[in-house]
Amino acid sequence: MRAKSFLHLCGHKMLYLGDEELIVGERGPAPKVTPTFPELTCHSLQDLEILHSRPKTRYAVGEACRTAYRERIIPFWRGRSMRDRIFDVMSPEWQDAYKAGLFTEFMEQRAPGHTVLDDKIYRKGMGDFKADIVRSAAALDFRADVEAYDKLQQLQAMDIACDAVIVFARRHAELALNQAARTADPTRKAELLRIADVCSHVPARAPRDFHEALQYYWFCHLAVITELNGWDSFCPGHLDQHLLPFYRKGLQDGTLSPESARELLEAFFIKFNNHPPRPRSA
Repeated sequence: MRAKSFLHLCGHKMLYLGDEELIVGERGPAPKVTPTFPELTCHSLQDLEILHSRPKTRYAVGEACRTAYRERIIPFWRGRSMRDRIFDVMSPEWQDAYKAGLFTEFMEQRAPGHTVLDDKIYRKGMGDFKADIVRSAAALDFRADVEAYDKLQQLQAMDIACDAVIVFARRHAELALNQAARTADPTRKAELLRIADVCSHVPARAPRDFHEALQYYWFCHLAVITELNGWDSFCPGHLDQHLLPFYRKGLQDGTLSPESARELLEAFFIKFNNHPPRPRSA
């Protein structure tokens, strides 16, 4: 169910492609915009007002958002969120300690985080991962393994999630092509056509060059922090080591220069800067 929800989101969420962008994709509908995660903890209307008006770490909350919360989100998620379910099963002593302020957080507002991506995505596309999933599903032993059905459900969810990231990327490829058709600036047209080519290739297939490697990582980063809030504690890890083979290859075959690599890296880290953490409970 979660995987299918993620697939639907990737196929329908509003996209953003800025005028001078080279690396594409946003968590929200625009830079500096972040979603909330009512499945973890559902903000009240008072929470939204405090977030909107407080002088520090302020989040602008428009009237359309408040209306959606009042009419649809709060009625559906109150009592169903992870926070509500956790608190419902805790002892009275635990509840008293929490209310006294002895501890806080612990998954009530976020998913597990503080993790790092390894180098698999630089060697395999999502199509390769889907093939691995098929092989793993075929190897399940439903007679000897009591967890085989649960494993199959997990593998099916992983397969759907791979499709979701591919769909998200290809929607950006279509958006770039549409913008290229409307622009008269030859330099920007070439950039948009390049973006379309990159997003048509990754993450469905393994990256071929420096640009594709950066864009592939960014789609995976967005997928992780969009599917469920990890408090932005998802790290690119040994990015220098992962990118070095693509950098050397680009210099050798003439498709990359130190200057163009620097520009792509600058565009890449601007994307990180565009992402505020999702708003905490007031």
